[in-house]
This record gives sequence, structure tokens and C-alpha cells, in this order.
Amino acid sequence: MTHPSISAFLDHLRRERGASAHTIRGYAGDLAVYAEFLAETGGGADQDPLRVDAKRLRSFSAWLAGRGYSAGTMARRLASLRSFFRFHRRQGAVSVDPTAGLRNPKQPKRLPRALRVEDVVTLLDGMATETPLGIRDRAMFETLYGGGLRVAELVGLDLDDLDPERGTVRVRGKGRRERLAPIGPEAMNWLARWLEVRQPDRAGEPAIFLNRYGRRLSTRSVDRLFQNHLRAQGLDPNASPHALRHSFATHLLDQGADLRSVQELLGHRRLTTTQVYTHVSRERLIEAYRRSHPRA
Repeated sequence: MTHPSISAFLDHLRRERGASAHTIRGYAGDLAVYAEFLAETGGGADQDPLRVDAKRLRSFSAWLAGRGYSAGTMARRLASLRSFFRFHRRQGAVSVDPTAGLRNPKQPKRLPRALRVEDVVTLLDGMATETPLGIRDRAMFETLYGGGLRVAELVGLDLDDLDPERGTVRVRGKGRRERLAPIGPEAMNWLARWLEVRQPDRAGEPAIFLNRYGRRLSTRSVDRLFQNHLRAQGLDPNASPHALRHSFATHLLDQGADLRSVQELLGHRRLTTTQVYTHVSRERLIEAYRRSHPRA
């Protein structure tokens, strides 16, 4: 049975924050694991989740690690716990937030996964474009790669964002920050072809990329379409469409683009975010050396 303090928090998310069912399930699952920890480590099934101190919560982190949870999962569970205690502190149920000094586990450094240039060419040039939806897909993935867009930025594009004269699109990135992204003549050519056959569900539909019903395409649909095209070309279907953004940045750096320019093109606020791509380029350089040098 769910403790009343957890039920109150979930009800707050549902009623006052308008959280989705998926989000609420996530919080509920994380807090259920927390309740399991309390019961298992001596509190019993009726242990009040609010009656803990910072030391007890640090042992929760160790308990999670001992259960074999990944650093990412542990960080998410701790984030849910922080939200839970912040809510109850605002409600006056606790006077001190015991999560204040709680640290997330160190995340392993993951390098972005980029496709090789030849794989990108194979993917894009191999797309069947005999149908309007085939033309749409070619235009869509040419735009992703040509401009280094995030998938959410791509599906958020409206007709007014396109500037054929300058070869750019206006992109709304994270935090609703806008930037102008050049997308290249190949993407612009396929966009023009798509706009000739685009058939919206209703007059005034602003979205550039539409699904088969004439409504704005979702990020989930883009992911599914990308995997279908990868399979059709005999490429690794486990890559996500975000790999085209990683490929965009990596290929620019491989060809001598400076880091600051790539930062601006990607819409990164901090240069350190972009610097991860220099590691990818370095790894590719070392791989090429080992593959080609007679003494490697």
C-alpha cells in the first residue's frame, strides 16, 4: 500500500502540475523503490518516508549501487526523491530537506555515436523517393544531417521558419532559444520537392513535416522511420536519428572546422558541451592510424 505522503505528492503532480501519466508512473516507480529500501533496512513496511535524515539517504544511494542499478538510473531515482522532499517542505511536512547534500553518482563519460560519412551517404542516397512520404523522409533526414538539428527541433519546424533564399531554417532549441541554422543545398532541394507534394490535414497547418494523416510528425515517428531506413540499407538499426546530429559535428571537425563555429551551429550554450566531439574525432584519428600505419 502506498504511503499517504507519496500519494499526496503524486496527486500534486497530477492535479497541479498537469504531469503526464508516463511521468507520474516514473515518479511512482522511483518512490516505490525508496519505500522498499526503507522497509528492507529496518523501518518496516509502515516506515514514514519523510522521517529520515541525510545519513539514511546516503545509505539509500549505497543500497541502490549494491542492487546493480546504473549511474543514470540512480541519478533519476535521487532526482525523484529531491522533488518529493521539496514538495513536502513547501507543504510544511518537513522543516529540513535531507536531500540537500545528496550527491549523484559519477556518470560514465559517453562519447556521442556518429555514423561514418560513407554510411550517411548510403543511408540518404539509398532512400526510395517514388512516393510523397519517401520524399518527405529524404528531406527530413537531409535536414537533420545538413543542419545538425535535434529531432525535437526538426519536428518543431514551421513553414515560416524556412528561408529558401538564404538556405537556412529558424530553429527553436533548448530553453526556447532561437538560432538560424544553415542546412545546405541538398537539404534545401529535397525540402522544395517535399513542399510540392505536402498535403496537410487542414488549411493553415504550419508544420513542415507531416505524418500520413497530414498532421505534425512526432519525435517517436522520426525515430521509427530512421530505424526502418537503416535496416533497408543494411546499416546498424540501433542508431538513433540523433546520430545524424553527432555525425554533423564530428564530420565538420574532421574536415577542419573550428570548435567555436561548431558550437554556434549546434546551438550549444557552453563550449565544453561541444568539446566532447573533439574526443570523437581524436578516437577516429587513432583508429585510422592503427588501421593504416604499417607499424601500428
